[in-house]
Amino acid sequence: MARVLRALGGDEGLTRYVGGAVRDDLLGLPVSDVDLATRLRPDEVVERLEAAKIKAVPTGIDHGTITAVSDGRPVEITSLRRDVSTDGRRATVAFTDDWKEDAARRDFTINALSADPCSGELFDYFGGLADIEARRVKFIGAPLERIAEDHLRILRFFRFHARFGSGEPDASALDACTERANDLMALSRERIADELLKLLGLPDPAPTVGIMLQRGILKAVLPEIKPERLGDLEAVILAERRARIDPDSLRRLAALLPRDPGLAEDIAGRLRLSNKARKRFACAAHHELLPTPQALAYRFGRECAVDRLLLAGRIHDATAIAGWEAPRLPIGGGALIARGLAEGPIVARTLRKIEDRWVEEGFPKGAAFERIVNDALARA
Repeated sequence: MARVLRALGGDEGLTRYVGGAVRDDLLGLPVSDVDLATRLRPDEVVERLEAAKIKAVPTGIDHGTITAVSDGRPVEITSLRRDVSTDGRRATVAFTDDWKEDAARRDFTINALSADPCSGELFDYFGGLADIEARRVKFIGAPLERIAEDHLRILRFFRFHARFGSGEPDASALDACTERANDLMALSRERIADELLKLLGLPDPAPTVGIMLQRGILKAVLPEIKPERLGDLEAVILAERRARIDPDSLRRLAALLPRDPGLAEDIAGRLRLSNKARKRFACAAHHELLPTPQALAYRFGRECAVDRLLLAGRIHDATAIAGWEAPRLPIGGGALIARGLAEGPIVARTLRKIEDRWVEEGFPKGAAFERIVNDALARA
């Protein structure tokens, strides 16, 4: 980082820390990603980095973003910008050298802070420090204007309130989000899913989700989530805590919906979830639990089993299989043929019978497993 800052004139007032890194440091939270903003134009950034033998990757050069890779760590550097036009989904930008003009593009006051990398001086153009102190999430300027620029800010407002806010949400922001909730329909479902799952993955999103449901924020894009489902979300969050199992956003989304695998498949497709996430989401929507948690995990996978058990309030059973590794069936078709079973479909049928009983009896080994095999061969 020091090499990058030197190359970009951090000691000349040309480059600052911005955004989440400044906010999180002030809140005493771990800082994972550090972003830089600079008065330099993208071509100047590339030129300076290359002169300092630092790899420059034009990850978003059309919008002024260059990624510097120094000592194996990526750092995003964005030239100061101002909006030329917006349509609620994307913005056309022009470059500027005005720090306040760039900060004004950001959504919330707590995200518009910047800091001098040498002196540590903080720059606060919109009251972000006071809002951090009050744990308050506020839009910069008029909330309706900020939402018109990017409709995703509706969901971001609730996510940031759940993560950083305290008490009731800012009233003007909440009213604006409620008024413009239908604007979410103009967004891609991938963007909606990404923001919603980030919200649900926070330690306790339930109070904020409750406000969203009361205000009908999700009604236009996910009408299947009803206010009365909030109790199920609260229950699964409590179950996760008692089981000491990490929060999971897919599991929590499943809690907000009826246990209907077909509906889960439809919503997973609508949200453009990955194939792996779709499969798990649909699996969690089933009621079937099987006689033992181990049998459930063996048949449907450990993740799905933990999801179903926590959604059913079976905390002890979920804990029991949280780190469980499913065993492999200790015999195969070739071994059955070697023991005298004729080749053909009967091999697969016999293996299935052996497996079913093996699972039913709790995955026995040794002599107990041999009895299962011998019984199956005798009846084949």
